[in-house]
Amino acid sequence: MASTFLEAFLDPRKNWFAKMHMKALSNRLRKYGLRYDDLYDPYYDLDIKEALNRLPREIVDARNQRLKRAMDLSMKHQYLPEDLQAMQTPFRSYLQDMLALVKREGAEREALGALPLYQRTIP
Repeated sequence: MASTFLEAFLDPRKNWFAKMHMKALSNRLRKYGLRYDDLYDPYYDLDIKEALNRLPREIVDARNQRLKRAMDLSMKHQYLPEDLQAMQTPFRSYLQDMLALVKREGAEREALGALPLYQRTIP
């Protein structure tokens, strides 16, 4: 019962506040030319690091270029030009499928009793 309520509460198609949040986030990401998946930090979660290592090199290079451009724009206190903002696709995912695969493999290793691939505590 609680999980269905939470899913409905977070679904932008059903909740006006979630829809407004998604729109605001989309506008903010477009201003810097980022995608939502670019916000994941590989130093925080080793599953994300592993997923990025498995992606093709050109996808990771495009991600790094978007991040560099966003940092440069932020340091200059500027945004992308309006015509380039219109071309951005902030919610087009490139990482979620690989991340789900890595998490499934980790859960499978744990279910089989194997040692985890990596053990690290976050400082």
